[in-house]
Amino acid sequence: MLLRPKRSTLGSRANVDLVRQYSFRHARLGMPVVPIIAANMDTVGTFEMARALARHQILTAIHKHYPVPELVAFFNQERDGAARHAFYSLGILERDLEKFEEVRSQTGDAIRWVCIDVANGYTELFMDFVKRFRERYPDVAVMAGNVVTADMTEALILGGADIVKVGIGPGWVCPTPEMA
Repeated sequence: MLLRPKRSTLGSRANVDLVRQYSFRHARLGMPVVPIIAANMDTVGTFEMARALARHQILTAIHKHYPVPELVAFFNQERDGAARHAFYSLGILERDLEKFEEVRSQTGDAIRWVCIDVANGYTELFMDFVKRFRERYPDVAVMAGNVVTADMTEALILGGADIVKVGIGPGWVCPTPEMA
């Protein structure tokens, strides 16, 4: 990642404030956050990471491998804490949606952010899922991906995504390049 510097009127780096108020094209959700999201990898997107980063208003995409009872406990117990800064992550299979709906039925409106994650976002199945999810959950902020081109980014935004995950298999641990 490269953060491109630009001229500043700040006298000191101690005066830097990374928190920004965001509003989204689709979801009626707005809150001040730092525009950094910890990835939904099982070694990164953990409950512990979400709790630590939420103290700094940084978002975490919780990995999708937690069982339903643990997800329910997290989103209910952390309703006013880390859960406000956590994405629920899911794939596009029917069982992923069923799991989400089971967790949501037990947590009410505690899930405000959702990450719809696939290795390669260039399929009609993926686009259809994002559109159906948006129609069903209009107030949830949706992050969807992974894509790498402007045209697919635009298609996802028009299809219901508020945030687009960009990049396919960039990490050294990610098996996507070999599998694809």
